[in-house]
Amino acid sequence: MGIAEILASLDLEIATLEKARRLIATATGARRKRGRPSKASSAVSALIGVPAKKRKKNNLSAEGRKKIADAQKRRWAAKRKAGANGD
Repeated sequence: MGIAEILASLDLEIATLEKARRLIATATGARRKRGRPSKASSAVSALIGVPAKKRKKNNLSAEGRKKIADAQKRRWAAKRKAGANGD
């Protein structure tokens, strides 16, 4: 690898770092607003390699679903029974 190639590589790296710095400065310098994040902040995250937060998936077992279903059926039965006596 020659000196010219090393210098070109360094210039490219410097340009990338300056771009990242500008993006970070604009994203953090602005007042934070409610709602969806701006494109600039997501671009900064993508540029610096921060992975997006993944929502944890809640998995219910078949046994857990059955317990919930049975409890709901008992609630409905109690409500029907209370309604029949109240009329």
